[in-house]
Amino acid sequence: MPQRQSRPQKETVRRVMHEFKHGELRIRGRGPKVKNPKQAIAIALREAGASNRQSPKEKSRVLRKTKAKERRGETAQAAAEGTKARRAGKTRSELYRQAQRRGIPGRSRMSKSQLERALRR
Repeated sequence: MPQRQSRPQKETVRRVMHEFKHGELRIRGRGPKVKNPKQAIAIALREAGASNRQSPKEKSRVLRKTKAKERRGETAQAAAEGTKARRAGKTRSELYRQAQRRGIPGRSRMSKSQLERALRR
């Protein structure tokens, strides 16, 4: 009898299948695109820690690792959304003025991405 999935596992499976449906899911993150739905399901279950090929200890480790990856925005879905957000983002001079108002040291030598990172903190 199959074990029920927890909410984080369901969310991960949902995200991976979304990536597959939109042609963003790749093997091991950088490999060729996944075209087989069965392979996408296997990847989703593996990332969610819900595969029957893993021990309970390995399942929890894999789910923690996947959730950390999602928080850092290292998924294909986050990358696709990030490129859209970056296009609509602020210019370096706007970011510099914001950093100036907040008094961030070393702002004059920072690149646009470094300014964005410093302002997020």
